[in-house]
Amino acid sequence: MCSAGSGRGPDTPDADVLIVGYGPIGQVLSVLLATRGWRVLVVERWEKPYTLPRATSFDGETARTLASLGVGGSFAEIGLPADAYDWRNAEGRSLLRVELAERGAHGWPETTTVHQPALEAVLCARAERLPNLRVLRGYEATGLVDGGTGVELTATDTAGGRLRCGASWVVGCDGANSFVRDHIGVRRTDLGFSFDWLLCDVVLHEPRVFSPLNVQHCDPARPTTAVGSGPGRRRWEFMRLPGESVAELNRAETAWRLLERFDVTPENATLHRHTVYSFQAAWADEWRRGRVLLAGDAAHLMPPFTGQGMCAGIRDVLNLSWKLDLVLRGAAGEPLLDTYPRERVDHVREAIDTAVRLGRVLCVTDAATAASRDASLLAGGADTGRGGQHGVAGPPLRTGLLYTGIGTAPVPPAGEVMPQGRVRHEGVTGLFDQVVGTGLVLLGSADPAVALEESQLTFLTGLGTRVVHMVAEGAEAAPGAAVDVDEVYLPLMKAARARFLLVRPDHHIYGAARTSRELTALVDRFRSGLLK
Repeated sequence: MCSAGSGRGPDTPDADVLIVGYGPIGQVLSVLLATRGWRVLVVERWEKPYTLPRATSFDGETARTLASLGVGGSFAEIGLPADAYDWRNAEGRSLLRVELAERGAHGWPETTTVHQPALEAVLCARAERLPNLRVLRGYEATGLVDGGTGVELTATDTAGGRLRCGASWVVGCDGANSFVRDHIGVRRTDLGFSFDWLLCDVVLHEPRVFSPLNVQHCDPARPTTAVGSGPGRRRWEFMRLPGESVAELNRAETAWRLLERFDVTPENATLHRHTVYSFQAAWADEWRRGRVLLAGDAAHLMPPFTGQGMCAGIRDVLNLSWKLDLVLRGAAGEPLLDTYPRERVDHVREAIDTAVRLGRVLCVTDAATAASRDASLLAGGADTGRGGQHGVAGPPLRTGLLYTGIGTAPVPPAGEVMPQGRVRHEGVTGLFDQVVGTGLVLLGSADPAVALEESQLTFLTGLGTRVVHMVAEGAEAAPGAAVDVDEVYLPLMKAARARFLLVRPDHHIYGAARTSRELTALVDRFRSGLLK
């Protein structure tokens, strides 16, 4: 256990991984690591869970990750799928519209609106079932020493008592004002794109249908956001106008006056919260220093217009968790962790750039500029990008742990995200992750186990790889094969001109092979990539 006073040194760790911060990013990382068998210790400065909502939605890729933790059955209670995301001008004409499928490329709704405290409660309940996961609430991180072979963290409670804990690795998931990031001296790149908004979280007294569920009102008189935030809840956000003070905006009377336009009054709704916040567009210049890593808002902040803030953080820890697992097991060298920031920072910067572009569409208060914007968008002349991962599995990786063949660039489809469909395996039909399992996957239109050399099969199964022979509906197959019920996997392999695909635990394709010989080279390259 952690000790008071001088504590134990970093060479006698209390945990394999110590996580600072227990919001949804820290929660997901802690469960991902603990379910792999590692001793995980979390230090959280707040004594009780935060009861006010922050994030209001997650995308299909995030739903896939959350479902892999065993909480997918809770989505119907805590979430509500969104039908569309519409950007309208002052006259109500649609400038941009993104249709959202109820079942997207990852097998889940493309966007699910959610009440964040309810999501955190579900994740807490899942974590409490893991005996190797401990959460210390009411302790604020105040000191951090990286000894080279381990890290020692000092935390202080509200009474001034100190606790010292040792771990092999520390991950800062402690938000925008991250102690971990600041303590190790990491600087941030800030794009300087920021506006003040009045956030109003509302609980409706009677059920009401909003379609589309998510709307941006690009009205120069008052740019406004209206989005779902889970069953029975909705959020409105109102931009602070030039010459308007924060104090004037941040009043309950102001909130009710602005909400009245949407038929939201004290008679039919409860104003759960109103507060003024400023969004930012920034990222940390380093995500790893020695045995200390950053994830989530500690590593990046983005405007809310793509709904990708929490999703990006969960993508961070999905990428990081399987690499930490291999390093802790001794199956990979520590340099593997350097691929984490290399792979994630490009995605984050792309998401931030998209959010900024969309923000520039919305945050216009000059009537003439808004009229010019409207004319351009209505004529189809604006390239604003799309928020989230609508209609596709996700952006590909362009660097990192990917198969490069004989060159230096990834060989397609290496780097692409593997979508998810339903399969039938051993008499059970359902989404691939739930029926076959998660982790490394070697997928083949021919039996990969037959194509592999025995030593390679031993290597892959030692890493927990799911070796899957995928067949078409109605085809004869050996016992243990999986049937491609939704016709997702076999057409993908055909399009890639590949018989085999090696897929990473974060669903990115490591590489493809057409023949047994190419598969042998692919697996050998993957093994050498882990041990660099």
